Amino acid sequence: MVGGRSHLTREGYEKLRKALEHLKTVKRRELSKAIGAARAHGDISENAEYDAAKEAQALNEKRIAELENQLAGAQILDDENISKDEVLIGATVKLKDLDSGEELEYTLVAEEEADYAQGKISISSPVGSGLLNHKEKDTIEIKVPAGVLKYKILKIMR
Repeated sequence: MVGGRSHLTREGYEKLRKALEHLKTVKRRELSKAIGAARAHGDISENAEYDAAKEAQALNEKRIAELENQLAGAQILDDENISKDEVLIGATVKLKDLDSGEELEYTLVAEEEADYAQGKISISSPVGSGLLNHKEKDTIEIKVPAGVLKYKILKIMR
């Protein structure tokens, strides 16, 4: 979140919206059935199955509230109004690791959208924040817990 608002790409916003819809419809229904089934077993005062189902329901409701707040305060990034020659949230950056010679590609996203397996890194991660506001051809050093990473920015794409 930046300044109390969450900055999301259109794709990230839709992903969170679909997750919310799933929790509100499918998951709520499943949990309601589980509570009903546990209640049917008799005395609920000592029914571990009922307690577990109620706890799962409470966690689901908490997650629904979190997602609703996040989506309500989300600002969807519009690539047309963002500088294309500077590394900012939403940019895909092609880098060269100056130690190994390996080329890497990352898309900078909000924490909520980060998925390292898909090459999406958070702007609040050490690498993400280290890349912010740099331009093509910049050589940068980023301190991470394992040491210092040295990169050259080859290309910035949107």
